[in-house]
Amino acid sequence: MTIVRTGLEVFIDNPPAWCRRKRLGLLCNPASVDRRLRHARDLLAERFGDALTALYAPQHGYFAEKQDNMIESDHLTDPQLGIPVFSLYSRVRKPTAEMMAPIDVLLVDLQDAGCRVYTFVYTLSYCMEAAAETGRKVVVLDRPNPVGGLQVEGGRLRPGLSSFVGRYPIPIRHGLTIGELALFFNREGGIGCELEVIPMQGWRRDMYFTDTGLPWVAPSPNLPTPASALVYPGQVLWEGTNVSEGRGTCQPFELFGAPFIDPAAVMSRLDAAATAGVVLRPCHFEPTANKWRGRLCRGFQLHVSDRRAYRPYRTSLALLQAVAAGWPGDFQWKPPPYEYEFEKLPIDLITGDLRVRLCIEQGGDILELERSWQPEIDEFVSVCRNSCLLY
Repeated sequence: MTIVRTGLEVFIDNPPAWCRRKRLGLLCNPASVDRRLRHARDLLAERFGDALTALYAPQHGYFAEKQDNMIESDHLTDPQLGIPVFSLYSRVRKPTAEMMAPIDVLLVDLQDAGCRVYTFVYTLSYCMEAAAETGRKVVVLDRPNPVGGLQVEGGRLRPGLSSFVGRYPIPIRHGLTIGELALFFNREGGIGCELEVIPMQGWRRDMYFTDTGLPWVAPSPNLPTPASALVYPGQVLWEGTNVSEGRGTCQPFELFGAPFIDPAAVMSRLDAAATAGVVLRPCHFEPTANKWRGRLCRGFQLHVSDRRAYRPYRTSLALLQAVAAGWPGDFQWKPPPYEYEFEKLPIDLITGDLRVRLCIEQGGDILELERSWQPEIDEFVSVCRNSCLLY
């Protein structure tokens, strides 16, 4: 197996010369570990001593203890180092000048999900904006895209649908590492901060997370395994509905369902192309929290049988359309708020394209809609190839 070394490991082994006499900050959470599961905070403190002066935490908290969306975290003091931990999912989501004051350089070590609908990358973008405004440097310690770096799915985010789950015009499955996303945001988004990416060693674009040999630590509470991350770019759609996405179970996003769903009827509505590379196993489950808490739900567990043939966004769009058409009296779009947007429907923020909801509501051809996105996907890939690909 190819040995993949993360940007964290590369940085610790060979710190750049500019690190000397710099005050360092670290944006991190529990998944910020090396292959021996040693946390970035500890490695940096051991390597640089008291040069590590502040820590920063994304959504779900410094300890990744907050389960759901729009559950904010407080600032705190790191119990081991005694330095401040600034929550970037609290009253503000962009660091203030006061939060940036203790540092000269912000190191970012976050595990992304490979999906546009993931707040960590927008926390990064806000940190880059704050760095540009305060004269700080941002250094991204790169990590693998868990769903690979070749496949790109979905239309690009449309104007007017920007939110904390989509700030830039990228497809829903973008095929970039977090370091490459930072380069894209900085160049194509016009942030213009002083930015450096510490690349991984040994990672290839055709790798999924299980190919890397790295340990998986849940980056957020409802992505407990690489299997949940693999289906997330499609299954996140259920967050915009009254159908359970499996929160409150041991297999979030792998499971979905609701009390009103008949799995056999769903299967009868699906095109074979929509289920390539995945087995939909009918199942029953009872969430202990979130939607349909304590109610028996009927639905499916997704078992990916061929990850290269599987298209998570296509599959989940087809499933969503089948459920919406089959139970029009029971199925509902979830109302706002969603990630600090209080007017627009969550499903529109998630898809980033009003045509998706209209296609589902009007019984349109999902596969035809998917084909219509190909020119903009090709344009996105071409721009990224020329401006931000590192591998």
